[in-house]
Amino acid sequence: MPAVSGGKFVVVGGASLLGSHIGELLLQADAREVVLLDNLALGSTDNIQSLLSDGRCTFVRGDILRLNELFDPFAGADGVFNVAGFLTAPIAANPWMGIDVNVRGAQNVLEACRVQGVKKMIFSSSTGVYGGLGDEPNDENSPLRWGDLPPALVLYCTSKVMGEGLARLYQQRYGINCVSLRYSAIYGERQHKRAIDATRMVEAYERIRSGQPPIIQGDGNQLQDYVYVGDVARANLLAMERNVSGEGITIATGVNTSQAGIVDLIVKACETDLKAQYSDDVTSKPSPATRPVFGREAAKRLLGWEPAVSIEEGIRRLVAWLDQERASTKTV
Repeated sequence: MPAVSGGKFVVVGGASLLGSHIGELLLQADAREVVLLDNLALGSTDNIQSLLSDGRCTFVRGDILRLNELFDPFAGADGVFNVAGFLTAPIAANPWMGIDVNVRGAQNVLEACRVQGVKKMIFSSSTGVYGGLGDEPNDENSPLRWGDLPPALVLYCTSKVMGEGLARLYQQRYGINCVSLRYSAIYGERQHKRAIDATRMVEAYERIRSGQPPIIQGDGNQLQDYVYVGDVARANLLAMERNVSGEGITIATGVNTSQAGIVDLIVKACETDLKAQYSDDVTSKPSPATRPVFGREAAKRLLGWEPAVSIEEGIRRLVAWLDQERASTKTV
């Protein structure tokens, strides 16, 4: 399997929250060359300026729906991380494009790997492949329960299943080593606003810093397994280097935090006396409460991975970064 030290790696979706953190860890692990590829449809290069100051790191504007734009960046690459994709809300707004990106885009990445002889590809999947969650530990053997899910969520979940299926097909047919990592809700520095759960974090922060109380939608009991982006990026590098292939592996903490709990942690990190307010505004009502329970034994067994950053520490880091961004914006 490709060793990170001394190798060339391409991060597709490299300007994103996770993509930028993978790029950062690759540089810290002495990669010879890191290419961050992104079409900038949902962001900018602002998040990766510190990485681009390193001579080993370059940015390429490219789109996974244009196969020809992948060939040159993939040339000579030892490994590729495919982080690009549509989440549920963008798929709801544009299902045609969302399915195209998540399925045909995933195949284009694999095809470019085949043509250029890339040794290994790590695919960013989701715990969405389990669909509606049961109370038992949801792990790599759990089925996709989709019957009661909202239509856009069904499309997202099944698009990730197809992405994993394509990875396995290319492994069997062409010998490309592939690992699919199934993330729970990712958060952290360089936070984007595509993911609903992450958006609520940023919205709570922004209200507090503007002197307004943060808002908790519904009763605040909605639960989510939040995993820190740095831990997820570390899982990607472990998956690249370990002698593992053809697997779909859950990357989650196994710990649930309520929406109210998240807001409370943000209030504490902001060191404010503002009290959260509850709202039952139907226009922004959250999804029904669930109790996600994710088993992470496979991640420990196959990758040697366990989460290292607690939700308390992760929120502290997120708030510190948001404060820094806010201060830099004011001085411009």
